[in-house]
Amino acid sequence: MFEKISQFMDEKLSTPMAKLAEQRHLRAIRDGIIATLPLIIVSSMFMVIAFLPNQLPKEWALTQFIAKNQFKILLPYRMSMYIMTLYAVFGIGYSLARSYKLDGLSGGIMAELAYLLTIIPKSIPAATAAVKTLAETNPDLAGWMKSVPSGFHIPMGQLGSAGMFIGILAAIFAVEVYRFTETKNFKISMPPQVPASVARSFEALTPTAIILFVVSAITMWAGVDVHGIMNKLVAPLVTATDTLPSVLLIIFLGMFFWTFGIHGWSIVGTIARPLWLTLLETNTAAYAAGEAIPHIGAEPFYQWFIMIGGSGTTIGLAILFLVKSKSAYGKALGKTAFIPAIFNINEPMIFGAPIVLNPILMIPFIITPMISATIAWIATSLGLVGRVVALAPWTLPGPIGAYLATGGDWRGAALSVILIALSVAIYLPFFTIYDNKLKAEESEEVKNEIA
Repeated sequence: MFEKISQFMDEKLSTPMAKLAEQRHLRAIRDGIIATLPLIIVSSMFMVIAFLPNQLPKEWALTQFIAKNQFKILLPYRMSMYIMTLYAVFGIGYSLARSYKLDGLSGGIMAELAYLLTIIPKSIPAATAAVKTLAETNPDLAGWMKSVPSGFHIPMGQLGSAGMFIGILAAIFAVEVYRFTETKNFKISMPPQVPASVARSFEALTPTAIILFVVSAITMWAGVDVHGIMNKLVAPLVTATDTLPSVLLIIFLGMFFWTFGIHGWSIVGTIARPLWLTLLETNTAAYAAGEAIPHIGAEPFYQWFIMIGGSGTTIGLAILFLVKSKSAYGKALGKTAFIPAIFNINEPMIFGAPIVLNPILMIPFIITPMISATIAWIATSLGLVGRVVALAPWTLPGPIGAYLATGGDWRGAALSVILIALSVAIYLPFFTIYDNKLKAEESEEVKNEIA
């Protein structure tokens, strides 16, 4: 029965899912967003540092220094994670253009252009005559008016997660226009003697003109609020993602595909990551503003409370192989896989145990993260643990990562430890069955060698 299921999964799902994961537009979105992760991780640490006074004794000099300079400490975050879509769009355009064997740099620039054309600069209104008259007799008001900038400003909120989906569509549109002009030879071609960099610039004139005219006509001249429309369309999807049933479904799909050798987290993450980052950036912005944190199901929630030790919460299985295995193979695997598991690297366990196509271990591999997710969700929703506000480096040990991801909440680290212990308990009966099976097989091999 299990062999038939395995064969069905391999023939009917493995190839289509692998193709889906490598579909050029999805791959470009994945590559562009993943390229922003270093910015998000590093800027998240500035966020954690800026709010350390909430965790440290007030009388410490360090606490007072950070509290005094909190605004300056947060500035790097404002220019990195806060406007992360600005960076992601370039990466998406670059990756998609390269997939078509076009110039990646031109693709990235055109994608950025299309995206920025959807963001309408706002004119800062000038002071009225009445306000100017009042300022003549009020030095405080006069000083404030001098500090107010003039001209236009760009609404930065649309450069962040709020503009992510428009950014994705803008990048795809721009590169597809670029590809169309190339394949139809609808471009300005230069003689071979012209340097390649100059030739590329002239070849990009036609698609650039099309992008400029089309997007400007929609957003600036016709006045269509594409961001407002997209926010209304995506809002139900974002809300649905931030629910326990959605979290459990995402986990089940990711782990189910993994058990058949398909990188399920890659497939699920490609689709869900824009939504996860939207939730995270909203949490981070609220945290920076001192407001209530709205969301639970952002990506760090999965990393530090569900996928501890890697997909399937396999840190528990690694501990069991290290300390309780009676089979020679299990002992060797425990010594090999335990250290990587501490740093959330579990390929040695997935393919070494193996978990893939293993009817004994695939059961706890699926149910352990789902149980952990349920407990973590309840604890977070009840306020027993702080909600995630930072994307800590994924190779940190679980409790440390949980502490940083929750903005320095020691309860996050404690919950991580509890969930690690829980994973040991859930894996234990299945591990015992499998380890006894390994030991029996080894004993049988020894008998055969003696005979």
